[in-house]
Amino acid sequence: MGDKQTLAFEIGTEEIPAFDLKAAAAQLARLVPEALDAQRIPHGEVTIYSSPRRLIALVAEVAASTERSVDEFRGPKAQIAFDEAGVPTKAAEGFARGKGLDASQLERREEDGVEYVFATVETPAQEVAELLPSVLHGLIESISWPKSMRWGTMRALFSRPVRWICAMLGDTVIPVTFAGVSAQATTRGHRFLSPGPHAVPCADQLLEVVRSAFVVPSEAEREQVIRAGVAEAERATGCTAQLPDKTLTEVINLSEYPTVMVGTFDAEFLAVPEEIIVDAMLMHQRYFPLYDARGALSNNFIIVSNGDPAQETTIVDGNERVVAARLYDAKFFYEEDLKKPLEAYVAHLDEVVFQEQLGTMRAKTERVSQLAERIALDAALTEAERGDVARAAYLAKADLVTNAVVEFTSVQGVMGSYYAEAAGEGERVARAIAEHYMPRFSGDAVPSDAVGRVVALADKVDTVCGLFAVDQAPTGSSDPFALRRAALGIIAIMQAGVDISLARALDDALRIYRESGLSFDKEAVIDAVQEFFLTRTRVLLKDAGNASDAIDAVIATGVTEPIVVIERVSALEAARAEAPETFTDLAIAYARANNLSDADAGSNYDAALFSDSEHALADAVSAAQSAVDEALDHGDYRQALDELARLRGPIDDFFEQVMVMDEDQALRQNRLRLLNRFIGVFKNVADFGCMAKAK
Repeated sequence: MGDKQTLAFEIGTEEIPAFDLKAAAAQLARLVPEALDAQRIPHGEVTIYSSPRRLIALVAEVAASTERSVDEFRGPKAQIAFDEAGVPTKAAEGFARGKGLDASQLERREEDGVEYVFATVETPAQEVAELLPSVLHGLIESISWPKSMRWGTMRALFSRPVRWICAMLGDTVIPVTFAGVSAQATTRGHRFLSPGPHAVPCADQLLEVVRSAFVVPSEAEREQVIRAGVAEAERATGCTAQLPDKTLTEVINLSEYPTVMVGTFDAEFLAVPEEIIVDAMLMHQRYFPLYDARGALSNNFIIVSNGDPAQETTIVDGNERVVAARLYDAKFFYEEDLKKPLEAYVAHLDEVVFQEQLGTMRAKTERVSQLAERIALDAALTEAERGDVARAAYLAKADLVTNAVVEFTSVQGVMGSYYAEAAGEGERVARAIAEHYMPRFSGDAVPSDAVGRVVALADKVDTVCGLFAVDQAPTGSSDPFALRRAALGIIAIMQAGVDISLARALDDALRIYRESGLSFDKEAVIDAVQEFFLTRTRVLLKDAGNASDAIDAVIATGVTEPIVVIERVSALEAARAEAPETFTDLAIAYARANNLSDADAGSNYDAALFSDSEHALADAVSAAQSAVDEALDHGDYRQALDELARLRGPIDDFFEQVMVMDEDQALRQNRLRLLNRFIGVFKNVADFGCMAKAK
């Protein structure tokens, strides 16, 4: 096989978007070994490197040639492959053709007493250097991008224009061409500090050459450099940096040679709400804010530069000018917005479209106000809380038309709370306005009190119901209005302690839409929305580690309230884990009765026909029914399970003493009715038939 060598493959480009780069590097870690293995190229470890202007794959111990192989494949039975005259049939010809052979090359051989046809395929050894051009070209085309582009007169597609390719096996250049660029034994360095081109003597030295050209070619290394620089900046300033994961990932993949620097802005801007300043720095400029020892935002911030560290003074000065301009805008917008009370902006919500068929944000505000009032009543809020809910729902969207939010969209809601406080609105109203978009994502906190939770619920329920009513429900691959996230948010808020009926809230929301003039099939929409919430609840429960059979057993009873489903599945799983004997009693008792029950027989039995064991079972069923109903009325699902488990003894005794399928039809039907009554006690708790089948 000859000596093994390193394969180095670098795709050099214009700057690739940060998150696209991260995803592409992850793809290459899978695609490279797959592509080599598909050609039977022996190789060692595959390591992927990346920077904003390059993707690099290094493959260790690549053999000079592939190994000769002989593979044997069993085909159809001989009687199918050949006719009575021994002529190959279409089945034989197709099998042979699929293996690159002629039907005459097939062999007939007996195996396990049956004669089959076999194909023997020999693959000769091949020079790896001859295979690599097509393999590497295929790799470039195999990378999937969220958005691709063409450039110049090229028809090839890639995330950004490809400017150079370095492909080497040992010290030999692999002739790969893509988009008019041919591979060479050269690479390029940092765009400003050492652009190149730089000669690469051999594959093993590619990384060394790249590093010497002021490029840190590893995402992990760049993160270490940035974190070390941030730690030094924290020591120098006495402050603590905020490094959100998303922004940090982006910054790591925006620089090839990162250097951490500290900038300062005028302290007068600290009078502007902190959220605007942080938004301007994190979202717009990718700077990291610094907080002082008291946890207050300081007027220092961290810059991660991709420039020449020797020019730090100039770089910091330029970035400070950029921040100053943004903060001057923020300060101006904030002060202008404060010249009018928040309520004055509500009328201008007619200028913002919520959804084409559902009207403007003003129309949404009116609907949410009505719905929030009904939800507040259902949640048994006090009169004072209901007043705060009404006010917060009316003002919640008003800041969407303020100057600050138009410019800094991520602070919607938060700015409304500042403007509400400035206008003299109550503390709970202001807080509800700030929090009514919560939870914004999985794991995010819910609004902190009942007022905010009710407003958030009303807002999200209105959105879900409205979009279902106009046929904009999520599909398998598309959810442009983030309705799945809204549904999970609704469930999370209800779990936090808002004791309402979701079914009633959905009905109220759709009634309000109907009263506003929207035309739709209300019953069909309610069914679709309830099924949507059940699906979300099922996903939520499975993600939490609950078994599918327990979820199915609860949902099969017809329960549609997500919180009830969640509580019952949790109790059922707890019974299985903590008290397996209780769970076993439940499953066996149900299964024994259900196997013989006959729904057509009804459940009105004649006690005069009972034997002692039948009387005992009937009494136990009646007692269990009362106890189960009471437990469910109090929301004590675990107690309901315990009550059902007590039926194990009477049902076992019943089956030991009684022949259900008696020849006397009167006795048989009476006993079947008793079993139906027994099964009926379970119907509102769980369908244990689902669990019995699963086991």
